[in-house]
Amino acid sequence: MTVPTFASRVCAVVGIVILVAFPALTALASSSNSDIEQQRSLFRSVFPSVERGDWTAIDDLSADDRRLLEQYTLWPDLRAIWLRSNVDSVSAAEIDAFVQQYGTLRPARELRYRYALNFARNRDLQGYLRIYEQFYQGQDVEKLDCLALQAEIEAGRHRRVELRAIDLWMVGKSQVGECDPVFEYLDEQKLLGVLEYQARYGLAVDARNFTLARWLAKKIDDSYVNEATEWLSAEKDPAGFLQTNRSQPSNEVLRRQLAYAAERLTYRDPAIALELWAGVLKKHPFPEAQKLLVAQHIALWTARDGLAGAYKLLQKLPPPAQSDEVLRWRARTSLREAHWKNLLHDIELMPEKERSSEEWRYWRAIAQTESGQALDAIADLEALRLERSFYGFLAADKLGKDYALDDSGLLADEAALTELESRPDIVRARELFMVGQDSRGRSEWDAAVRNLSGEDKMQAAILAHRWGWHSRAISTAASVGEYDDLSIRYPLPYQETFEALSTLARIPPTWAYGIARSESLFMHDVRSHAGAIGLMQLMPATGRDVASQIKVPYSGLSTLVDPTSNIRLGTTYLAQMSERYGGNQVLATAAYNAGPHRVDRWLPPNGSVDARVWIENIPFNETRDYVKRVLAAQAIFHWRMTGKIRRLSDELMLVHAAPESQRVASR
Repeated sequence: MTVPTFASRVCAVVGIVILVAFPALTALASSSNSDIEQQRSLFRSVFPSVERGDWTAIDDLSADDRRLLEQYTLWPDLRAIWLRSNVDSVSAAEIDAFVQQYGTLRPARELRYRYALNFARNRDLQGYLRIYEQFYQGQDVEKLDCLALQAEIEAGRHRRVELRAIDLWMVGKSQVGECDPVFEYLDEQKLLGVLEYQARYGLAVDARNFTLARWLAKKIDDSYVNEATEWLSAEKDPAGFLQTNRSQPSNEVLRRQLAYAAERLTYRDPAIALELWAGVLKKHPFPEAQKLLVAQHIALWTARDGLAGAYKLLQKLPPPAQSDEVLRWRARTSLREAHWKNLLHDIELMPEKERSSEEWRYWRAIAQTESGQALDAIADLEALRLERSFYGFLAADKLGKDYALDDSGLLADEAALTELESRPDIVRARELFMVGQDSRGRSEWDAAVRNLSGEDKMQAAILAHRWGWHSRAISTAASVGEYDDLSIRYPLPYQETFEALSTLARIPPTWAYGIARSESLFMHDVRSHAGAIGLMQLMPATGRDVASQIKVPYSGLSTLVDPTSNIRLGTTYLAQMSERYGGNQVLATAAYNAGPHRVDRWLPPNGSVDARVWIENIPFNETRDYVKRVLAAQAIFHWRMTGKIRRLSDELMLVHAAPESQRVASR
């Protein structure tokens, strides 16, 4: 397969692509509402077969329907999807023509990318190189760069290859498979000697990629192999490594390995790490900076795990190690131990920005109250209660005053809205959302609004809200600091479903809403980096287990992206967490985010803890912020749904120690 015109002609037409493409985009603006609805319906009906590479669903349309669909703003998407699916068999001229007509649109860019890779897959590297040089050179995408280098090698342009190839090779991670032929070429040309392998070995060790380091070591000598093996041992059994090697003759590499083993062991058991590290320090002369880093790491995790002696460890760290994080955990430890004067001192040591945050203003006021300085606390609490937030609500509760729940709607400018709504890029984003291509729509929306003025972004948020596109409305309003329109920021999508299924699960719908908003901003198709899916962000295994327990059909992804099914499974799982923790919403919310096995480990060893204090001492920043966000959102949703204030403090049950059987199971 060849491309006689693609690479040479695209540059010539780049200047007119926008003019060519926009008439196709603006066709929608002149369509009637009934036409638009029909176009959307036609798109949905043919999309599944087109996505499979089958065009017959479109060929089978009546002439009028075909004509109407061709006038739709998403017609290029259908054509691009079909061309991508059939890239092996379609002619270069077809792809060339499509990219020329729609080259600024995302579907055309995706087609061009697939088309370029198809040349490489078919071993036409020179065809690939022509496209690469026009569109991808200089973007530092390893896969694309290595394919281009393969083409340069094939063409005999070796001098152009060597420096870039060495740069790609000289990293502390395993590179993509497309780079392997390039690295083989470097080996064949004797361009990778011992010095290069030693340098990359060092990078791999610094990146803690010890498996790669051991592979590289085999190209150097046995001493490097032994060293890499020791790094792996420190990674897999840090306690054993510290015990075995603390009395070995000291050298720089061993000291680094011992420090790494101590840091790694700290995550599992800070107390044992502290004990073994003390023995190591007696035998090895570590640089001061390295000692401080390990000491800081152990002290922080002793505090995060709520272990005895944490405050003293944090306190005795020398000034260079008294980082913001250390000061935060000093304050949290003082809070956990109810040492109010220490807490006031810890907060005073913080930088002004940290000290002025809602979190520490609130706790300073509480510490002042507990220390007999209640009058000094009033000003902070009065100022805080005006915030629509976790700490604002707690401050209002402390004062017995109303929450700051005034709902100031954004002012709509109908002329500006009409102008925005007719923009081709906004039209495309909207239509992708309307036909269920939400993820693609979000990308196009974000690109469309990125460079708008603040006023236009505010109007765009109103527009998205009117369409029911809540994630874009919330994020766009937030991007310009507009937080006071509660109908936009805390919408009530799927309200009947949330209310019915929450009632079925015997939990408040406001709690379920708080979870869904915090998890997904109501995006039914979103997938997290960890693999959680849908409105209430369920892991597939969790969804399967819950579905089995309540005997509802489960079909994996299709179930989790269905709003009703996801809400059913999510509310059921949330109810299970609530039951596990005796109705304690704080613990159940934390478990929903971090998993019950972690929450079990975070429970106090004995007695009971104020829920506010327990939340503040959650070891994971993400979970701590998540719990606060969900509880505050629940209070706002309750007000939105009932018009009444429900005190956040009423949800803060004491956190009790786990029963002995549960502690044993957790260990």
